Amino acid sequence: MTDLHRNPAGTVLAVRSLDVSLPKNMERSHAVKDVSLDLRQGEILCIVGESGSGKSVTASTIMGLLPPAMKATGGEILYKGRDLLALPEAERRQMRGKAISMIFQDPLSALNPLMTIEQQIDEVLAAHGVTSRAERRRRVLELLTEVGLPDPPVMRRQYPFRLSGGQRQRVMIAIALALDPDVLIADEPTTALDVTIQAQILALIRQLQAKKNTSVMFITHDFGVVADIADRVVVMEKGRVVEEGTADQVLRDPQHPYTRRLIAAVPRLREAESEPARDSETVLEVRGLSKTYRSPFGLFGKQRVVPAVDDISFTLRRGETLGVVGESGSGKSSMGKVLMKLVEADAGEILLGGRDIRPMDEAAFRPFRPRIQMIFQDPFASLNPRLTVGTSLTAGPLAHGLGREEARGRAIGLLERVGLGAAAYERYPHEFSGGQRQRVGIARALMFEPEIIVADEAVSALDVSIQAQILQLLAEVQAEKHLAMIFITHDLRVASQICDQVIVMSRGRVVEAGTPMQIFRNPQEAYSRQLVQAIPGADW
Repeated sequence: MTDLHRNPAGTVLAVRSLDVSLPKNMERSHAVKDVSLDLRQGEILCIVGESGSGKSVTASTIMGLLPPAMKATGGEILYKGRDLLALPEAERRQMRGKAISMIFQDPLSALNPLMTIEQQIDEVLAAHGVTSRAERRRRVLELLTEVGLPDPPVMRRQYPFRLSGGQRQRVMIAIALALDPDVLIADEPTTALDVTIQAQILALIRQLQAKKNTSVMFITHDFGVVADIADRVVVMEKGRVVEEGTADQVLRDPQHPYTRRLIAAVPRLREAESEPARDSETVLEVRGLSKTYRSPFGLFGKQRVVPAVDDISFTLRRGETLGVVGESGSGKSSMGKVLMKLVEADAGEILLGGRDIRPMDEAAFRPFRPRIQMIFQDPFASLNPRLTVGTSLTAGPLAHGLGREEARGRAIGLLERVGLGAAAYERYPHEFSGGQRQRVGIARALMFEPEIIVADEAVSALDVSIQAQILQLLAEVQAEKHLAMIFITHDLRVASQICDQVIVMSRGRVVEAGTPMQIFRNPQEAYSRQLVQAIPGADW
């Protein structure tokens, strides 16, 4: 193979026949197998695929950050013609951050909580030979300004926990750009962000890439993001590249069945109204619901007051799905917790079957609890890792007087209904994938045969294909049981697809309510319009 073919003109980074092995006890022998791809000067290359497809492993191998249990066993990674895999670790360390840099998915875990923002950027500069403290200080302020953080002289003194999710991600971008790298690898940098913050981060990356002619490898499972940002696309499945081409080719004329399957699973904004459930009985009525959080008094006697839920009213009918959308901090999840009486409301009424459950103490509410159940965002955190799935499913019904054999039979029936099978009854949460654990969460919520399900960001962390399966499962179960559902989400495309009615929340208040077509096709309020305009790939 000639050097030209190994590293074509205009290519900054070339991966050639890369193999990365997995530990021997895993389902397959490789995390990455025979992967080849090119990243060209000044382009944005998106790598897409489900969890386990090898996207992040490829990026970690390029960066030299593989965990000890994994090893690159074949192939080359050529940066400007030099094979990174053949370089001594000391030399790779000097290139890391300077030639090739990375933005990690979770900035809160990637940033040191005990260091200020300035100290964390300063550390990168000092490690790579910027010896002048004044020069480092100037560069810190320059970077914070460049990534659009407010008041850089104040911001540099802040600790990560004082920043919002979007601000922390901007700090991560500032750190990654500190040494003006040729290549920027962004590993799912917008996955956990609201649509408006996500739109800001994508615009920032595009702007900085254009300004500096940086080559960007953007890893994502969101095809809306791909439609917004990509020049070219590489699709990975089970550690292999199955398709590549320009963004337009892959999105509009996918060739591989796997790519077609992924694109078909992407939720779209609804094109027609659904049939309203007007004749159904009301199962839940909320009137003037409010909840305010108050922080403890500080050193100077100041107390922070946050109205998390502010005078909210709505009606939910049997068989209906009510979507609750808004940014982080809008009060969506707080409202869900108040409805579940996991948090006590300050005022208002929660009429469940005509009875106001808000003022009830735990003993009085106990008989009502089976009627309203919750599916949590993180099923792994909400399942006890020391208990089998069967124990987790049957503990609540047993405590409410259901017989042991009847509880076991109901649990096994539900595990089969959600596609896990009876064998799942004796297994532990860590033995399941994220999508499978969410199915366990759905089965647990259905164990009480409730009238209402509150789903709090139940599909936000899932790949699009798994997300589509879970949404289909929820729709089927809802139709079978005639359940009412409150679906809390920041993904407006999902809300548009499955909800009958939608309320938009901002700073604890409902700012707009209506059908999905009304909210997403003709929003009346400025805040709603801002959310809709920020949907990634909305025009694709």
